[in-house]
Formats: sequence, C-alpha cells, structure tokens
Amino acid sequence: MSHIRQRLAPAAALLSLVLGAAPAIAAPAPVRAAAAPAASAAILPVPLQPIIAAGQRQCTAKTASGLGTMTLKPATGAMPTKADFVLVNYIGYLAADGKVFDQANAAAFPVEGVIPGFSEGLQLMAKGSIWRFCVPAAIGYGAKGAGDTIPANADLVFQVELVDYKTAAEVEAMRAAAQAGQPGAAEGAPGQAPAPAAATPPKP
Repeated sequence: MSHIRQRLAPAAALLSLVLGAAPAIAAPAPVRAAAAPAASAAILPVPLQPIIAAGQRQCTAKTASGLGTMTLKPATGAMPTKADFVLVNYIGYLAADGKVFDQANAAAFPVEGVIPGFSEGLQLMAKGSIWRFCVPAAIGYGAKGAGDTIPANADLVFQVELVDYKTAAEVEAMRAAAQAGQPGAAEGAPGQAPAPAAATPPKP
C-alpha cells in the first residue's frame, strides 16, 4: 500500500494547491426535493427480459449464407475453427422486438455445438473481439423455433465477445490434467478458457 500512497501523494498535493488557490464560489440556491413517484401496480415479467433498442438489432455487413455481422470491438489474430471450443460472453435477442431470450458470461462450448449462424460467426472472430450477429431464421432455429422464447421463423441477434478458444487437443489435455489431480488444471491459466465439461449447449 505504501507505493500506492507514494503515487497518490503528488496528485493530492496538486489537488490541495488548486483548491487552495481557487476563488470562493457562492453557495448554490437550495433545490426543492422532487415529489416522490406514485406507487405502480405493474407486474414485472419473470424472468426479467430487457428490450434491446432497434439500432442494436442491425448489422452492417452480410456473408454469403445471409449472416449479418457488425464488428463492435475489433481485434487481430487467429480465429477458431469448427472443431475448436470457445469461451464467450453473449446476449441473444429477437430481431423483431428486441426481447432478450438468453445471455451468459464465460460460457464454454464447441463451435459446432450451436446453431449454424452462431457457429459461422464465431469463426470470423479473433480473441478479444466483440461482434454482433444478425442470424436469419434459415440459419437459426428455422420453422421449429425454440421453446417458448424463440418463435417459429424468428430472426435472431447476438452480441458476442470471444474471450478465448482452445483446440480439441488442448481441451483433452486440460481434462486429462484435471483428472490427474493437478491443481488449477481444470480452470487453465488466467485469461484462458476452462476445459468445457460435457453439458447442454446454450440457446445459440
């Protein structure tokens, strides 16, 4: 902590000097307290699903398959392949009305374990980038939809951050190390994708 205080000392001295030299400022006029809002009997939906604004449901480019894309935070480097495993933060919502149907932080799953449009988009991303995917129903859930939250023939939008990715061989090595009882092997090094367990893939 001493080195932090040493770094802050010059800034504190400068601040006191500026404040000491500053002219006196008249006190502001008293502000009247705002009236308390009236109680609302509106019932919140469960689970709470925010609505994403129309401008955040649009993409600026399109691939041959019809997948819409927009780079929100660029990054450079290698990109995952269909056989790799990814670690992502994502939000999925309906293109028609912006209703969020799924979201997760640090979700780990195989690139080919999700809908075609989401899988294609992942393979365009470098680690650390954030993209928006506009997924037409034809490369999404199609005429079947998904449960009660994704209607039939629904176009979808995803905001995706690619935190990290691993090859299948790397994942198997991490799993083997974890089974051998090496501390921290299951989680991997800081900033790296954990070895995904066999689990149900997310909504994408």
